[in-house]
Amino acid sequence: MKTHKLALIPGDGIGVDVTDATMQVLNATANRFGFALACETFPWSCEYYLKHGAMMPEEGIETLRNFDAIYLGAVGWPASVPDAVSLHGLLLPIRKAFNLYANIRPHRLLPGVEGPLKSQGFDILCIRENTEGEYSGAGGRVHQGQDNEVAVETSVFTRRGIERILRFAFEQARGRRKHLTSVTKSNAQKYSMVFWDEITRELAREYPDVTVAHMHIDAMAAKMVMAPDELDVVVASNLFGDILTDLGAAIQGGLGFAASANIGPDRLGPSMFEPVHGSAPDIAGKDIANPIAAIWSGAMMLEHLGESQAAAAVLKAIETTTAKGIGIRPGSHSTNEITAAIVAELGD
Repeated sequence: MKTHKLALIPGDGIGVDVTDATMQVLNATANRFGFALACETFPWSCEYYLKHGAMMPEEGIETLRNFDAIYLGAVGWPASVPDAVSLHGLLLPIRKAFNLYANIRPHRLLPGVEGPLKSQGFDILCIRENTEGEYSGAGGRVHQGQDNEVAVETSVFTRRGIERILRFAFEQARGRRKHLTSVTKSNAQKYSMVFWDEITRELAREYPDVTVAHMHIDAMAAKMVMAPDELDVVVASNLFGDILTDLGAAIQGGLGFAASANIGPDRLGPSMFEPVHGSAPDIAGKDIANPIAAIWSGAMMLEHLGESQAAAAVLKAIETTTAKGIGIRPGSHSTNEITAAIVAELGD
C-alpha cells in the first residue's frame, strides 16, 4: 500500500476545525482507494508565537522537508499577533524555502451555490506568482517616529521568476481551453510590468496552440465581474494575483469555497495546500465554519500526490453535497454536517 507523508499545520481559529474536517474526508478517500496517509500535526500558530516568540521553531523548515505535502488550515489572530508577523513568520517562509512559486486557485460555482453574479457558467483557474514581485520583502524604514520618516518597499521581478510562472500558466492553459490572460499594469508601471509583458510575448511563440490576451489589472477586475465566462486561465504577479483571487472567491459564492495550492513544479520539496479564508477567530470552535474550501484544497493535494481518481472522487462528493443544498450558504449547515455529508457521498 502506498503511503503519503503529510505535515498538518491546523494553525489558528477555524483552521483547526476545517483541518479536522478535511482529514475525515481524506482518510475516508484513502480507505476507498487503497492508499494511506501518514500524518504528523505541528502546533505552529499565533498561540505558539506567544509562547515561543516565533511562529515555528528554527528547524521548522528542515522538519517539513521530510514530508510529501503540507496542509495548512489557517493562520492569524490579529488581536494578539499582528498579521504581518504571522504571515512573514510561517506562510511566506514556507513558500520561499520550498520554491512554491505557483499559487493555484480554481474559481467556479459549485452545483446549488448561488453567487452574486447572473452568470452561472464560469470556470477560471488563477495562477499567481508566489515568491517574488510585490511581496519580496525588499525595503525598510528609516527615521521612525519622526516627521521625516520614510518607508520603502521595492518589488523584485526576475526574468527567471517571470518565465517560470508564465510557462506554468501556459501549460495549465494547454490542458484546459487553451486561452491565457496575462494581467499587468504596464501602462503605469513602465519597468516591471513592461518586462512581464515582453516575456509573455516571447513565451507565447512556444505555445502557438494557446491564445494569449493581455489585460491591465483594473480592466481584469471589471472583466471578472461583467464577463467571467470569457476567462480560462489567468496569470498575474503576487499582489495582482492576490487581489484577483479574492475577487474570484467572491463571485464563486464566498471564501468558504475558495481552495488553493502552493506548488513547487520542480518537486524539490513538499508543496502546500490551504483554504484561502482567514482564521475567523469569532467563529472558531463553534461548528459553523464551512469546510468545503479546505476539503477542496485537500482534493488538490491528492491530485498533486498522484491520486487522481481519489481527488476526482472528493470533488464529485463535494459537488453532489452542494447540489443537495448542503453547505451552500453561511449557517445553512454545521461543519460536522457538511463533512459527514461529503464522507457519505464517498461511500457510494
